[in-house]
Amino acid sequence: MSESDITLYRLQACPFCERVVRKLHEYGLDYQSRFVEPMHSDRDVVKRLSGKRTVPAIVDENTGVTMSESANIVAYLERTYGEGEETAGGVA
Repeated sequence: MSESDITLYRLQACPFCERVVRKLHEYGLDYQSRFVEPMHSDRDVVKRLSGKRTVPAIVDENTGVTMSESANIVAYLERTYGEGEETAGGVA
């Protein structure tokens, strides 16, 4: 996996974003941080990707997944990269 496979859209000092960062570090996943505009109305790049302007948002090129909301992202990372991870495409 290259560094550009996972991109995290986040805000500086955002506790929800930091929750996702901790999970990425826990699994030793390389990712690229993209810091977004603090003003909610200026986050057009995030809206284009996920349909919402909320952060954190993640794009995982490995699986084609784009999502927002920290709880959803953490659950996705656990399912995809945690112990007992499934192989890509669900094929063993």
